[in-house]
Order: sequence, then structure tokens, then C-alpha cells
Amino acid sequence: MKAVGYFKEATGERGEPLAAQSTAFLEFCRDRGYEAVASFVEGAAVDAERRPGYQQLVEFLKRPEKGFLMVVTPSIDCLGRDVKEAARSWFELQGLGAQVLVMNGDDAGGRLLEAWTKNNQSRVGDKVRSAMRRKAVKGEVLGRPPYGYRVGNRHRLDLVPEEAVVVRYIFRLYLQEGLGIRRIARCLNQEAVKTRRGGNWSMVSIRDILRNRTYLGTYSRFGVRVPGSHPALISNEDFRRVQECLMARRSSYSAPQATPFLLSGLVYCGYCNNKLIGVSRRQSWKRQRDGSVAEASYRYYQCQSRTNQSLCDYHTHRADDLENEVRQRLSTLDFDGGHAFRQAGDEEAVLAESKEECDEMRRRLAQLDKRLERHMDAAARGRLSREKLQSLGLALSAERLEIEGRLVAAERRVEEQASVAARRRAQEQALLRLLDRWDSLDFASRRSLLRDVVDRVIVVDDGIEVLLRP
Repeated sequence: MKAVGYFKEATGERGEPLAAQSTAFLEFCRDRGYEAVASFVEGAAVDAERRPGYQQLVEFLKRPEKGFLMVVTPSIDCLGRDVKEAARSWFELQGLGAQVLVMNGDDAGGRLLEAWTKNNQSRVGDKVRSAMRRKAVKGEVLGRPPYGYRVGNRHRLDLVPEEAVVVRYIFRLYLQEGLGIRRIARCLNQEAVKTRRGGNWSMVSIRDILRNRTYLGTYSRFGVRVPGSHPALISNEDFRRVQECLMARRSSYSAPQATPFLLSGLVYCGYCNNKLIGVSRRQSWKRQRDGSVAEASYRYYQCQSRTNQSLCDYHTHRADDLENEVRQRLSTLDFDGGHAFRQAGDEEAVLAESKEECDEMRRRLAQLDKRLERHMDAAARGRLSREKLQSLGLALSAERLEIEGRLVAAERRVEEQASVAARRRAQEQALLRLLDRWDSLDFASRRSLLRDVVDRVIVVDDGIEVLLRP
């Protein structure tokens, strides 16, 4: 079994010197029969925020030839400047296929939860928690009220009549008229019924309403349930039947397998200007000649307005055909003779857009951190098992690694776009590499190069238009 070490340089009187940590790591590996293959060191002070040693460790773990590895560190505290960063690193390293061990013999997962609990207690004092719990016991609203309600004079939920009618309508469409979630969203959008923020209804917003127990008249917060705290919109029997239907529909389908689509985020519907999303479908049929059953998988791009909100028309395009058409259009591009397609906008606009893209991904990373905090809080309070925490944490770490990779690429594009000449050279090199090695590139490299060249692809039923990054 191979092992790599990860150490942190001590500052002041904290911790052991690097030499002592390295010696302890080698002895740890020798005693357990591990092969020590590498060590990564986190320097003190100057690079504490960027953690170059940790980034080198992550890049090492991303190598396909690394095999299965143990990451050995003196203690769980070495994984971050605080318990939040340590928790994020813990799940990230495991998500990269490594097992994390600490040399002091602690159960690393248990030690992490203990540290999180202690940190949480210091972050939210007993008085604050008691005050919030007292409000919850009284049924007083904490946070944003759900659709159909507002915060009343007694800090309890009061009905918003025009929204309450919509909530009852949604439950009636689902329970009595047998409409599915997508058809309910389509019905509301066709009737020009808007959400609280004035937007269109989606499958997610409809599903959230159908699952919300607040409509039973019971307020739940901080583990406290207060029945009859506010006017109910749905009866207990109707709510129970809706949950049974939701569960039955969910269990009747196998879990979808996520398949990547090359043009995701780049293709737009030429009719409603919404994005096209990748959709996979499996179909089976019986052959007439011998009665045997045949199956086939189909991948295509479909307008997001149609998929999530039942708006727009049924515009679909086979994935292979659309991707090949984009490839063919790019192959006719001549940088020396001028662009074959019009560009998406001027340099300043594109630079601002790229910076906004970076900001958006940083916001998404912050949201992932908050979700991990909620999971850790639930596990620290005993409301979430260690096994469930592990599963959720690994899922979040996978999503985080994907966004971090995109952020690095986006930040690189921002730097390149600072100079028109540099950006044009980088675009030309990316296009040449993309076209020359299209079939041999792996999916991630092909997608990254495509994003370096193309701003968006506008699709209509009889053709496409490719807009380049200026």
C-alpha cells in the first residue's frame, strides 16, 4: 500500500518541526507496511491562504496512474486553518480516491465531528440558541416564510390570500386531476401565474410546495414542532396522499445516470433564448420477426424552457449531430482572412462577462461550503448518521472539485482577455488544437478548449449560428 505525507510547518511554539513530522511519517509507514512515495509540506504565514502544498497534493491525487493511496497527516488539525477548512479537505481528499489517516491514532472522522461541535458551540452561544428555540416554541417565524404566507403582527405566519389560492390549486391539480409536476408548472405558466419573485414556475418550485409540511398548519424549526401555529392550507389526509404519490412515482423509476454533454452551457434556443440542456433517454421495443426485445439509448439537446417550465415548443437536436455540426462550422474558420462568424460582443463586455463568471463560481463554492456546514451541524447534533454524512460530503466534494477546475480555467481566461492580441493568439491556438486532436482529446480537454473558442451556439430547427469569444 502506498502512502503520502501531508505536513504543516509549525509557527512559534505550535506543533512539531518538519523534520520530526517527516520522521514520524516514515516510522508510521514502516510499522504498518506502507510504501512512502511522497510528502507535501504547507509553509507558514505567506502562503497560508492559498495552501500551495495542499494544492500540489490535490494535483498529485488527480493523476490517473497514482493508484490507491493513503494520505497520512500528524493530526486532523493539519488539514486546514480551521475546522471548516479541515472538513472540506477531509472530504475532498477522499473524493479523490485517498484514505485519510492521522498518525496520532485518532478516529479522524470522529475527531472532526468533535472539533466541529466545539466550534459550533463557541460560534453560537447558549443564550442565542435558547432565544431562538423559545421563538420556535411560540411558533414565531425564523427566516423567510414559504409561498402562501407572510410574517404577521405576532411574528407568526399569516395567509397571503392570492398566494394561498395558488397553493391549493397546485395540490388540487396534482391530487384530483392527476397532473404531474411538469404539467402543473406548464399549466401555471400558461395561465400567467407568477412566482413570488415574478418568475415562471419550474418543476423544482412545484415539488418544493408539494413536500412542504408548513401547509398543514404546523411550524417546525430547531427540532420543535408547533401544531396549529398558523392557518392550514391543506388537510392532513390530502397531504399524506400527495406524499404517497410522490414516493410511488419516484420509486417507479431507476436513478438516472449522469452523462456529460459537450455543449452544455454553450447552446441556446434561438426561439426563447434559454439554454438547451442535455437529455438522455432509453427506449425498448419488440422485434416483429422473432419477438425479441431490443434497446437503444438516445442523447439529445432540448430547450430548458420546455423541460423545466413546459414553455417554448418541442425543439430537440440529436447530441451527435449538433456537436458534429459545431465542429464542421469551426473547421471553416480562417483567422488570417477574418472570422467566419460574427463575434458575441466587444472586448470590454466579454471581459466583464468572464469576471462575472468567476464571481458566480465563487458564489457557488460559498454555497457548497454552507451546505457542508449544515450537514456537519446535523451530524454533530446526532440528526445525521456518519454514513449519510460521508455520502453527502463526498457528493459535495465532487461538485466542488468540478467548479474549482472551471474557476481556474475562467480565471486564466480573464488574464488572457486583458490583451486583445494575447486573447486572439490563445483563441487561435485553442481552436487549432481542438480541431487537430478532436477525436483523441478526452472529454474534459475537448470541452475546455471549446469554451476557450466559443461564446455560444444559437440553435434553430434548420441551422445553427456560432458566436466566438472576441
